[in-house]
Amino acid sequence: MYKPFDNFDLAYIKSIIDNDRVYEKGSISSDFSHDELATLIKYPDVLIKVKNAEEISAIMKYAYEKSIPVTVRGSGTGLVGGAVALEGGIMINTSLMNQILELDEKNFTVTVEPGVLLMDLAAYVEENDLFYPPDPGEKSATIGGNISTNAGGMRAIKYGVTRDYIRSLKVVLPNGDIETFGSNVVKNSSGYSLKDLIIGSEGTLAIIVEATLKLLPLPSESISLLVPFETMQQALDAVPEILRLKTNPTAVEYMSKETILNSEKFLGKKFPDNKHDAYLLLTFDGNDLNSIENDYSKVANLCLTLGAIDAYFIDTDERKKSVWSTRGAFLEAIKASTDKMDECDVVVPKDKIADYIKYTHQLSKQLGIRIPSFGHAGDGNLHIYVCKDGMDENLWQQKLQQAFDKLYKKAEKMNGLVSGEHGIGYAKKQYLKESLGENQIKIMKQIKNVFDPKNILNPGKICQ
Repeated sequence: MYKPFDNFDLAYIKSIIDNDRVYEKGSISSDFSHDELATLIKYPDVLIKVKNAEEISAIMKYAYEKSIPVTVRGSGTGLVGGAVALEGGIMINTSLMNQILELDEKNFTVTVEPGVLLMDLAAYVEENDLFYPPDPGEKSATIGGNISTNAGGMRAIKYGVTRDYIRSLKVVLPNGDIETFGSNVVKNSSGYSLKDLIIGSEGTLAIIVEATLKLLPLPSESISLLVPFETMQQALDAVPEILRLKTNPTAVEYMSKETILNSEKFLGKKFPDNKHDAYLLLTFDGNDLNSIENDYSKVANLCLTLGAIDAYFIDTDERKKSVWSTRGAFLEAIKASTDKMDECDVVVPKDKIADYIKYTHQLSKQLGIRIPSFGHAGDGNLHIYVCKDGMDENLWQQKLQQAFDKLYKKAEKMNGLVSGEHGIGYAKKQYLKESLGENQIKIMKQIKNVFDPKNILNPGKICQ
């Protein structure tokens, strides 16, 4: 189906790209053979660090003509094998395309290249008293990667996800054509929203080379609230009650004692409270301090009536940094606590979170395997990790498969979905098919075929 990459192809690539940005097989760093979890390992035949859309267009025209597979990669922080070159061929790395091109303060937008890091974008717009709300936990991820997976994060409960902040995308199509989907306007009813097809498509439909993002005015005040509970059930039962108060929290995060202790050990610093089984961490932001204080006081009092041990107000920058840095390190901390792990980021209705986490505890005991978790309690997105902990490799693979089969089936029974924000990539393809059914997968394949009839762009991912 695909043409094997050979020396003639390499010679052509070197004729159009500076040779110091072309890496042949054998000289490609192992970092580019896998993503963050390294559960899928495969090297491309050639790695190209591109600098602009024109270079990508030239590469894609050649690859399309010759039927050579192409995989696009940013920081490689994904967790489902989405940026792994499953079929070899060409890997295009966009990390050098990391310029913030334009800040439009009149229209509240910023235009960026795909390799801009989330943390750099956030710092830049905040210096200009503006705010980019999407807040995934991995701050070193690229904007291109965030768009490709429709990343959400901790502020999604109030502000929404990446899709809600994309005004337009400039892309290179599989045949090398350059197109702009969308426009820097607030309303658009001009035909099908092709822009929205690209968002969340994980590099299977087109290559993002530029994005215009919507911004908001930067809130002047922000206060966090840390609420410990004796049990997980109490903590998660409190979430729908909190949301009924209509206080509009920016984030509602759930965490367990085990996860906090892992993070403390990983970071080498103490969390304000680690004595209780379960915690909710909330944030409130806005421009009226009195209104914010009224909101978090309502929530604190409600939690105390629902069995909370205490309610700690986190109102200084130093305290906020300490608490949220601990929360931000949860993934790395769990990863450091074991020799290998894999992740399930299901999303379930908010009133089912407690039941689902309780099920993970039962499954852990049933299979004899550690399954820590944390999650965005406000929107039902849970991050669940299955840990190897020195287990024999064959037994680990067997138990991992059993755990995933049961975890995804449980989510489906609760009217949930297989991924809240990390995407499908290679790892979750089968579970997506089981979740969506044949008709929806068929439609997705037809869309893929319209964009990429030769199936050269990130083959073997999502629905393929």
